[in-house]
Amino acid sequence: MKPAHEVFFDYLNENGLNMTPQRLVILQAFLDMDGHFTSDELYKKVKQHDPAIGQATVYRTLKILLDSGIADCFDIGDGVSIFEVSHGQEHHDHLICVRCRKKIEIVDEEIEKKQEEVATREGFTITHHRLLLYGICPECQAKAEAELGEDDE
Repeated sequence: MKPAHEVFFDYLNENGLNMTPQRLVILQAFLDMDGHFTSDELYKKVKQHDPAIGQATVYRTLKILLDSGIADCFDIGDGVSIFEVSHGQEHHDHLICVRCRKKIEIVDEEIEKKQEEVATREGFTITHHRLLLYGICPECQAKAEAELGEDDE
């Protein structure tokens, strides 16, 4: 598998786009991010490296990272999008708490197998997928139960 930098450079070349110093800073900051993050969090990291890079440049470069397959993005609710590095990562799905927005990565072979079975039954060929399960995490459930207990007193 090609390194992410090469994939990005190739994508730019194939689409008639230039590799600019700003894009290189944003790419490196993106690849240095851990886990899941918002565009604003990436922007703050980019500003630490180069204060002259604007937010619009970060957003446009994020779009290129998504289109090139290096990044993945999904909505965690209320219109908030989070990003993660997808290039070179194993496929995983997500549990997302609708209260605290905690994200838990899950890998479940039974879910993957069932998806393939459903697709085959429908004559459908899956090229890629994303599974996001929304709910309330154990910590938020416990907090809600504790608050209910306080109301009973």
